[in-house]
Amino acid sequence: MAGQRESRKESGEAGGRGGASRVAASSYLNTAPLIWSFARGPRRGEVELLTDTAPARCADMLARGQVEAALVPVVEYQRLPETAIVPGVCVGARREVQSVVLVTRGAPLEEVRSVALDTSSRTSSALVEVIFREFLGRAPRLVPSAPNLREMLAAHDAALVIGDPAMTFAREGLRVYDMAALWRGFTGLGFVFAVWMAHGDAAARVLEIDFAGARDQGLARVEEIAAECERELGRPRAELVRYLRENICFELDGAMRAGLELFFSLAHKHGVTRELRPLRWLGDGGR
Repeated sequence: MAGQRESRKESGEAGGRGGASRVAASSYLNTAPLIWSFARGPRRGEVELLTDTAPARCADMLARGQVEAALVPVVEYQRLPETAIVPGVCVGARREVQSVVLVTRGAPLEEVRSVALDTSSRTSSALVEVIFREFLGRAPRLVPSAPNLREMLAAHDAALVIGDPAMTFAREGLRVYDMAALWRGFTGLGFVFAVWMAHGDAAARVLEIDFAGARDQGLARVEEIAAECERELGRPRAELVRYLRENICFELDGAMRAGLELFFSLAHKHGVTRELRPLRWLGDGGR
């Protein structure tokens, strides 16, 4: 569940118009509470769940119509004009996130000239660019890279690492900046990394899926989820439980929405995104 392998179908019947709705999500630890019920809990079989795929790939699957809904990096909302956001559910952080970090060999951010960007999540890459341009007044060279920290830092001053790898690398001799904490320090707001999105033409089908209920069922099994991931991640179970309960915010409430709207505004201001779409919630008619 914690790693990134090839996409696979977790449950449900064949997708398409006649079967269960197709839903894609990455299999990082921080997505586990959102998909546990669909994969192995009370809602198993309600959707055709495709997992073990990077967040950016989930966005591509949604864009190509391969799935009706997906857990997608939020920046993709501005690039996919036919989508709407499922209300109430997210993967975010009110303060520190731990699993999205910018790493240097000791240099402060003010001295960073180039950044290697883990290509797994486009939102985190966009956040790096926004923070440098808006709050640090700098525009370092940003280079997409495979998520190998040693190789990234050998060629660049800083490296963006996300997901489970960001929680497990050795930190000796490195300076680690938590991206949600940086955002919080500059804005006073939480940050939303991913949300469930759906195609507008699939709204009727996706509205039948209780994503909030699935989240609540998954959060009730956090101890079990942590136990399953403990060996693979090499981290103590209690640490993983704290991460899911205290670092990750799974509720898209008013405060988190404010952070999301500010991020969209700044991303557009600095040319990270071309569009500035107002938030459109699934089922609200686009209001």
